[in-house]
Amino acid sequence: MITGAFMAPHPPLIVPEIGRGEERRIRDTVDAYHEVGRRIGELKPETIVLLSPHQVMYADYFHISPGNGAKGDFSQFSAGQVRFEVRYDTEFVDNLCKLADAGDLPAGTAGERDRRLDHGTMVPLYFVNQYWKDYQLVRVGLSGLPLTVHYELGRRIRETAEVLNRRIVIIASGDLSHRLKSDGPYGYQKEGPEYDSRVMQVMERGNFGELLEFSEDFCEKAGECGHRSFTIMAGALDRTEVEARRLSYEGPFGVGYGICIYEIKGRNLNRNLKDQYEEKERNRILKQRQQEDAYVQLARNTVEEYVRTGKKLRMPEGLPGEMQDRRAGVFVSIKKEGRLRGCIGTIQAVCPSIAQEIIENGISAASRDPRFSPIEPEELDKLTITVDVLGDTEKIDSPDKLDVKRYGVVVTKGYRRGLLLPNLEGVDTVEEQIAIAKQKAGIGEQEEAELERFEVVRHY
Repeated sequence: MITGAFMAPHPPLIVPEIGRGEERRIRDTVDAYHEVGRRIGELKPETIVLLSPHQVMYADYFHISPGNGAKGDFSQFSAGQVRFEVRYDTEFVDNLCKLADAGDLPAGTAGERDRRLDHGTMVPLYFVNQYWKDYQLVRVGLSGLPLTVHYELGRRIRETAEVLNRRIVIIASGDLSHRLKSDGPYGYQKEGPEYDSRVMQVMERGNFGELLEFSEDFCEKAGECGHRSFTIMAGALDRTEVEARRLSYEGPFGVGYGICIYEIKGRNLNRNLKDQYEEKERNRILKQRQQEDAYVQLARNTVEEYVRTGKKLRMPEGLPGEMQDRRAGVFVSIKKEGRLRGCIGTIQAVCPSIAQEIIENGISAASRDPRFSPIEPEELDKLTITVDVLGDTEKIDSPDKLDVKRYGVVVTKGYRRGLLLPNLEGVDTVEEQIAIAKQKAGIGEQEEAELERFEVVRHY
């Protein structure tokens, strides 16, 4: 059973042997960390499940540390005398992997690259070990999978503890934004303080379902570190009543550090937060589908027909005249849970009509985008689809003639050519727009490239 859960940062300088006095500038964080350590000492867990962003991370797989144990030290931070040695709870790991496999959750012990403990693990343990050492460890990494999948991994952690009747605590290791100050190590982004304010409100109230509502673009702009750790912890506390206590928040070095404690108060079946989020998403998408225009309806019908049957949709009757009579380049973009799931398009028309262009590119976006696996039938109800109809491209001689909200951009260098649509979430400047288009084309950031612009009509 889970006896407690903790949201905790991992700044190495908080360790006195590393900070050498600098840790005094985050005194509240130090004091809060000692309270975390004392509380874990009182709970006397048999196993600590530690979720670390600095464990090896794969795009589509959760790595769980294998073997009987591991060692580590802070030599990377000029404090090699501070050493750690942990014993892994192999029975817990084996059962967690089996439960994950039974639920088609991509998690396991394969793919270890470095057996040594990472600082996302060692910083929390530095404080825990001052108050409790008679525990085994389970060390879990994060992934590039959606937040809902991280939440689901948390559910499996809870189920494993229940199956084994194991007393565990969970430590969600993670800093907040790394972009709080212009003189900080990662500079300033307005999303930085916005993220920290928003996530601390969520965590101090224990309203974990709201973690699933943070968009990938927003989190990336904020430069956060621990959001996925917090989400796995939230999943482990699914259907559980908790009393949340905020101990501290500080960010003097341009990185946010937040600490919260969660006391377990028993079961609460109404706190099925992921289920509630998914129901809200289904209703949102259903409402959105009812408002989709003919362009998007055609794209959605195309995707659904191909995913379910492997066949191309027959051209429906009654389409607007422009879709049948006009030719244009078209992009079909598919998102799932706010994340891109497929996007394929044509800069110029290759089909006799816009309608046929939508059908061809809709099939490609669902099944042939090399960045993603083909869409599966069970995903269809979770998809948001947009269709962009492109205007003619126009050569320009300067980025000054671009507008990130109005114009898309095409960059060309020899045979290499890349395109980026306008008005995309998370792309706020012309410089970002050109850089991403160059990256897609394989053109170096400093290489000169010809520029073209175009306008689009976006259909929702």
